[in-house]
Amino acid sequence: MTLEEKTAQLVGYWLDQNGVVAPMQGEMAAAQDGATLAEITRHGIGQFTRVYGTRPVEPDERAAWLWAEQRRLKRETRLGIPALVHEECLTGLAAWKAATFPTPLAWGASFDPELVERVAAVIGRSMRQLGVHQGLAPVLDVVRDPRWGRVDECIGEDPYLVGTVGTAYVRGLQGAGVDATLKHFLGYSASQAGRNHAPVHAGPRELADVFLPPFAMAIADGGARSVMNSYAEVDGVPVAADPALLTDLLRGTLGFDGTVVADYFSVAFLEVMHGAAADRGQAAAMALTAGIDVELPTGDAYLAPLVEQVRAGAVDEALVDRAVLRVLRQKERLGLLEPDVFEDDAPTGIDLDSPEHQSLARELAAESLVLLSNDGVLPLTADRATGGGPGTGSVAVIGPNAHRAEALQGCYSFANHVLATHPDLPLGFAIPTVLEALRGLLGDGVQHAPGTEVEGDDRSGIPAAVALAAGSDVAVVVVGDQAGLFGRGTVGEGNDTDSLELPGVQRELVEAVVATGTPTVVVLLTGRPYAIGWALDGPGPRPAAVVQAFFPGEGGGLAIADLLTGVTDPSGRLPVSLPRSAGAQPYTYLHPRLGGPSDVTATDSTPVRPFGFGLTYTSFAYEDLAVDGPVATDGTLAVSVTVRNTGSRPGSDVVQLYGHDVAASVTRPVAQLLGYARVRLDAGESACVHFAVPVQRFAFTDRAMRKVVEPGDVEVWVASHAAASTPGGPLDSGGIVAVGDAAARPPVPGSATPRATVAVHGPVHQVGAADPRLVTWTVD
Repeated sequence: MTLEEKTAQLVGYWLDQNGVVAPMQGEMAAAQDGATLAEITRHGIGQFTRVYGTRPVEPDERAAWLWAEQRRLKRETRLGIPALVHEECLTGLAAWKAATFPTPLAWGASFDPELVERVAAVIGRSMRQLGVHQGLAPVLDVVRDPRWGRVDECIGEDPYLVGTVGTAYVRGLQGAGVDATLKHFLGYSASQAGRNHAPVHAGPRELADVFLPPFAMAIADGGARSVMNSYAEVDGVPVAADPALLTDLLRGTLGFDGTVVADYFSVAFLEVMHGAAADRGQAAAMALTAGIDVELPTGDAYLAPLVEQVRAGAVDEALVDRAVLRVLRQKERLGLLEPDVFEDDAPTGIDLDSPEHQSLARELAAESLVLLSNDGVLPLTADRATGGGPGTGSVAVIGPNAHRAEALQGCYSFANHVLATHPDLPLGFAIPTVLEALRGLLGDGVQHAPGTEVEGDDRSGIPAAVALAAGSDVAVVVVGDQAGLFGRGTVGEGNDTDSLELPGVQRELVEAVVATGTPTVVVLLTGRPYAIGWALDGPGPRPAAVVQAFFPGEGGGLAIADLLTGVTDPSGRLPVSLPRSAGAQPYTYLHPRLGGPSDVTATDSTPVRPFGFGLTYTSFAYEDLAVDGPVATDGTLAVSVTVRNTGSRPGSDVVQLYGHDVAASVTRPVAQLLGYARVRLDAGESACVHFAVPVQRFAFTDRAMRKVVEPGDVEVWVASHAAASTPGGPLDSGGIVAVGDAAARPPVPGSATPRATVAVHGPVHQVGAADPRLVTWTVD
């Protein structure tokens, strides 16, 4: 291979740069001066950037074009190597007419890795059918600050939850023949003040113990084949230029052997944003040396500037060879070097929103909905005699998100990512709004008034909404976010915030409707948790029920209507703590003793609702906790607990196993998720849940920067959320929650949080950072 042919394999080419779908795209996009695609790719090309996902294209027509273009590369370039095609797939394939699934924060709320794996598999099959080889997902960043705009792309605030759910997505996508790309390595979500692309001040212990485990799990247990770097700089060193992270840690410690791709323009950003490189050539040298194999989305630095650096003797060509070999191994494994690849005709009749897509989207949406409060108004029933809630009567559906399909979809959905700049085009698939779904169940008598917009201070529609609510038996107020990019919306990439109040005047709308005295159900369609303590615990009139939905996708409207009317029961749990205020951020339930509330500070960081919280339409109790011990530092904890449905309805519980290292050489969290299990039980039914927990789940980075398990006592307990029986935590009176206001209800019999103290003995056990530290569970 000539040097030009080598570097051509290390870059992407972005054929259609439509709108703005990447940071600083307008400033960074390089003109091709009228060159044809054949001229641009005369030495070959490594990847095609977002062939389907940059502008609306008909799937069949684009597939035919792609197959023809791949055949041209095979026949008209000297080496005959086809391009690898990558696309975004965070909420489903980001392409016109493709199914839109719940956003990753909803995956976390489901606490159901098996279902997420099935969703990823159907997404992967669609991508593979279209000739796509690599998906830029999942995001494994651990949420640290809800002010950050990209929270809706994340799975949650707990590394174990992020790791298990993210690994399941990797398995599903790669099982369908599409390489998953882990994002964003490393520490990206710890950005200063929750601002996108801001510096990160996390120390090496926090990086190792909080941000690294999900990547270690996805690599060791999921076999992830691609990784994308973070835009951030950690302690002054840009990640894109840091061999300690991208080579020593990622490859040397974690054993990753796939390809590292640059987040869009991040190689050039070493010059433009970080000021660490004098020009594109130096930026290329720094990134290649650090371990970035492929520059995306284009070849701003890895083409002519890198060639000049090599020929000037400033860069060892062996570094180019290292990256090229990784790229060629990936293409070989994907079948792109087979002689007959793309010789058949492109597929036709491609259905990117099949009944299977729709069914899985609705199922995941249903499992992700979190019931935050309920005074008995839910479920709405057609017949009061059935119990459990009032009759439906006349229903007013109010709010800016009640009748907008875009409000159900995340930032990386095609609708909000691309179609926002094509307002005249339809979405291309069915996505019933909350209003439409409720009318489908309750009839056309359901009336609607938007009241306000998502953003802005226009209050002119509030009087009409209040009048409608006052004349109705029940009001359902649907408020929240509009996802978008870089200022287009209230949440999403580049849409960070300094306030966690609901955008615009939506709180005023809710309070005005509640003041009518009509039982009011608030549905939050958001991409981040908001400070809504006023709606849950406020001193004045409050909504009768509050439901949290994290951008639940195309099946979300149907799932919300099903939950409100009792067709399904709520089973989602908060994957992030519900904040008290923006000023109390950043906060995580994984805090040491000094990170919680105390008498020495007037600032209360206690969340309004904790990680793992979620009500149901029934009640559950935990009994007979059994933990085998003592156990060795390299052993496995055997834990079992009986969970019983003590209510009158069937329902699903998420049994959560927590632990605490009582005394350690560095401070440890007051509570740490050790495992979880979804269990569905009929009224009165019980089941025994067995957990097998490697003791290395208690591992941490010690003072010598070794990952270790130390001997000593550990506490283990089973609860329905992270604050149950945690000193000073909210809802401390009992971990088992049920219909209604948990703080006002008497304790459920048998609901005391079962705890055990176990002695961990033996020598200090040093743990490899690449160990996945998984937990298995079974249900009898």
